[in-house]
Amino acid sequence: MQTPSWWQHRNMIALALSPFGWLYGLGTCLRQRAAHPWRAPVPVICIGNITAGGNGKTPVTLDILERLPGAHALLRGYGGKLKGPVQVNRQHHTCDQTGDEALLLAEKAPTWVARNRTAAAQAACKTGARYIVMDDGLQNPSLSKTLSLVVIDGQYGFGNNLMIPAGPLRESPHQAWKRADGIVLLGEDRTGVIDTAPAHLPVLRGHLVPDNKDQIWSGQRVVAFAGIGRPGKFFDTLATLGAELVSTYSFADHHPYSRNEINRMLEHAHREHCLLVTTTKDAVRIDPVQRSALSVLSVRVEWDDHGEALSALLEPLTR
Repeated sequence: MQTPSWWQHRNMIALALSPFGWLYGLGTCLRQRAAHPWRAPVPVICIGNITAGGNGKTPVTLDILERLPGAHALLRGYGGKLKGPVQVNRQHHTCDQTGDEALLLAEKAPTWVARNRTAAAQAACKTGARYIVMDDGLQNPSLSKTLSLVVIDGQYGFGNNLMIPAGPLRESPHQAWKRADGIVLLGEDRTGVIDTAPAHLPVLRGHLVPDNKDQIWSGQRVVAFAGIGRPGKFFDTLATLGAELVSTYSFADHHPYSRNEINRMLEHAHREHCLLVTTTKDAVRIDPVQRSALSVLSVRVEWDDHGEALSALLEPLTR
């Protein structure tokens, strides 16, 4: 689904749904209290968030995987059909089997998808994982975490500060802070969420920047499309890089693109003498032949302190 407009601002729809959000938050809280998490024999690092939608977890996960030799990635595989646990094979598995994030992570490290996080962690440990890095899972209590980082999009913050379905919150921030060991703030804190966090939690500040520095976007006419939590964030990034957005297409998160949809957008871009551009997460959901006709904006995390604060949090786990 696309992020509903009322998730950012409180209106009559959000207020009408707020009782259901209260029940959602209560359910999350009760699951945490009733859980008996399994403790893995290796460090487990969770890259989670408090809100639904795109916050930048996957780029942060990729960055941490590069810093920890022998690490295995673990995620639910949202959008995929496989229940797992299964190790992702990019040559064998498809996006509709494992989900899009899993295919991206599998480029960097051994990656496991499973509805049961404990089973996936056990399988990873049996195959020699020295660390387990979870992309999402802060609200999943089945696996004990050694280090939990909460990723926040500084521009979006907590939206309207209401629970799903009235707002984007998966749980109360007050509850989430109790299980967090640090905060990753991506971009400028425009909503003041850091002021609501406990003072003892370290804040790791960074930005998402283009991964390919040789790719020039300034002055480039583009037709852009995205099927992520907040497509507008991707379009804003292109505009910030200097691209001229002639047209944009927004799809639901994890949207399974058909060949006809891509062909229509390619034809549109050709008529307008534009590049057709999308995200790396969208690109893995597109037929490889059609994918070759697209431009892809790949991003990475650039830390304000060159990663020193992150290294300080990870260093005790490597001893």
